[in-house]
Amino acid sequence: MINQYQTPFTLGSVNEALTCCVPEPQLEVRALSVSYGERRVLEAVSLDIYRGCITALIGPSGCGKTSFLSSINRLTDMLPSARVEGSVRFDGREIFDATVDTLQLRRRIGMIFQKPNPFPLSIRRNLELPLREHGVRNRRERSERAEQGLRDVGLWDEVKDRLDSSAMALSGGQQQRLCIARALVLEPEILLMDEPCSALDPMSSAVVEELITRLRGRYTIVIVTHNLAQAKRVANYAGFFWMTERVGKLIEFGQSQRLFEAPAHALTRAYISGVSG
Repeated sequence: MINQYQTPFTLGSVNEALTCCVPEPQLEVRALSVSYGERRVLEAVSLDIYRGCITALIGPSGCGKTSFLSSINRLTDMLPSARVEGSVRFDGREIFDATVDTLQLRRRIGMIFQKPNPFPLSIRRNLELPLREHGVRNRRERSERAEQGLRDVGLWDEVKDRLDSSAMALSGGQQQRLCIARALVLEPEILLMDEPCSALDPMSSAVVEELITRLRGRYTIVIVTHNLAQAKRVANYAGFFWMTERVGKLIEFGQSQRLFEAPAHALTRAYISGVSG
């Protein structure tokens, strides 16, 4: 369903980019901690994710960024050893409440993984299968939403004549865009992206990055990336994670331009300048 925030925007200056999103918290994260068995990987993270904005999470590997993403749409529920503490409120409602339907939560908060993971099915079925699973029974509606998803990610003209061919025959960049389209057909409100460009060649990475930028304002996006230049280019807000006492913690969070150009914390300055990390 299209809402007041789902209007396409294009990449411009930093100030123009900041006007593409609304300084209104859509996710309110408070004292979020994640453990696997006896090992705590993330401790007491608090921040707001703003509606329609792109928020980049940076920091070295192993400091809890992926666990942070996984907890936001409760993918951590699928790991028996995982324990999540704290609070995440999505449009004012606690996502860890026992009455929350996790299937619907994951429809509203989609996830894009580091490595493209299309189903070993046709391009068409990759898009229609999740629609079936979420109760879209009308064949015409499934077809229309699949086409729109492909158009949204710029794939329609590339694949419209081979929709019944295997998705596994697509290039890496095309597969990643297909996975993004697969999330978009469910009409999410938030997209979580875990290093969506890291497994791609530079040209494919540039295409996916441009796509992410075009989605600004239509969706709230949280992206984990090790590419600091990319984070600076695309993000409205940024958070820096670091391992402290063998536990991942959020060191600094704020508007992306300020964090990259005038970081408040010495660790952030060292990481951005390449001294640490």
